[in-house]
Amino acid sequence: MTIDVESFKLGMRRLASGVCLITTIDTDGAARGMTATAVCSVSAAPPTLLCCINRRNATYDAICRSAVFAVNVLSLADRPLADLFATPAAAESKFAAGHWQRDEHGVPLLVSALAAFGCRLDKTVVAGSHEIFFGEIQSIALGAADATPLLYSHGSYGAFESLVAKPGQDNFWIPSWDDGSK
Repeated sequence: MTIDVESFKLGMRRLASGVCLITTIDTDGAARGMTATAVCSVSAAPPTLLCCINRRNATYDAICRSAVFAVNVLSLADRPLADLFATPAAAESKFAAGHWQRDEHGVPLLVSALAAFGCRLDKTVVAGSHEIFFGEIQSIALGAADATPLLYSHGSYGAFESLVAKPGQDNFWIPSWDDGSK
């Protein structure tokens, strides 16, 4: 059975994902970056994560040249940056928004990020139109622990709602389903 591209995309839009900015430094010293949702942990020893990047994206080329990148995990307050970095806008205008600092390799780290992982490119795997970058984590900058993570699903942004009871509230409940058999 052959799966058509549109059906695949519709199915994947139903998968809620955290939103990140992948940033890097190019050989000329210019910052590059993009919005990504295809990011996940791989290993705790050594600390490694992966991100999937379209090979037509300018950030892809810059990571290949520099072999360093950062994964900046966004909060709900960072949504305007997610929108901006998802456009083909010039890198200068992207990095003019937000507050940035550079790591020891010159890679931009978003100060407001929930977490920023500085990575050294360990290996890559080509997968169709994308390449999977495995990054060995060299540094971690942790942001506010109580900030709300930015999520993406069904073509829009949202936030996570905990099912764990907060002080003064009852624990979560599981709805009963009425199947009409009463």
